[in-house]
Amino acid sequence: MTRQYCHVGSRTIAYLDSVPGASDLRTIVLLHAFPLGAGMWEPQIRSIPKGWRLITPDLSGFGGTSEAGGPSPSMDDYARDVIDLLGALGISRAVVGGCSMGGYATFAVIRKAPEMVEAVVLADTRAGADSLEGRANRRSMLALVDREGASGVAREMMPKLLGRTTRETDTTVESTVRRLIKQQSPEGIRGAIQRMMDRPDSTPTVSSLKVPALVLVGEEDELTPVEESRRIAAAIPGARLEIIPLAGHLANLEQPGPFNAALVAFLASLS
Repeated sequence: MTRQYCHVGSRTIAYLDSVPGASDLRTIVLLHAFPLGAGMWEPQIRSIPKGWRLITPDLSGFGGTSEAGGPSPSMDDYARDVIDLLGALGISRAVVGGCSMGGYATFAVIRKAPEMVEAVVLADTRAGADSLEGRANRRSMLALVDREGASGVAREMMPKLLGRTTRETDTTVESTVRRLIKQQSPEGIRGAIQRMMDRPDSTPTVSSLKVPALVLVGEEDELTPVEESRRIAAAIPGARLEIIPLAGHLANLEQPGPFNAALVAFLASLS
């Protein structure tokens, strides 16, 4: 899949696009987890149903997207990446979703441009802000990035990102995830950690949602356990909850078949 590039002012936003240039299709935008990039969604790009266009941006500082910069990085930077990209592509409304950090970015898009959001897809994410322990862990990760760069982050995070079944039975997924992490710059990873550490509580955002929602979670997810997704789904009227068996935090990569089936069924349900 070839990356596309969009220039917005002085910045470059890179993205993958299942049908580049198509203007007559409905659009879904999926935002990547930390510390990966748009490439984590390739199994979904290959399986997007007819009539739909899937766009997966590299968020600020990741892949080919330039860092937004500024003295106070925030999740709003990621929201602007999405809003600016869709505006440049002439897309006024889309299904928006993401995995983990991509879910946090989705909440920011909902807050900044609710009129653009047709429906939401929330995978292996949480609504709450970081706890004190979580913020301390982020600070430790910042120090690790400064010492060892992306390789150190990959080593530290791998046991947490993948479920037990994947780690024991499928080394190809681990290789893919390591490759995606090592492609990222220390600057982009550092900016993401700061944004996650300072993100607001999105529980009110979830509670205010009035659009169709699909919530997915890996059965073996240890970073955002199933109960987190149950809470999100319970707070959104009519939300669908799909628990993906034999998958951890990156359910879309670990078990793409069941993940894609749930996603395709959800898109088919949208009028």
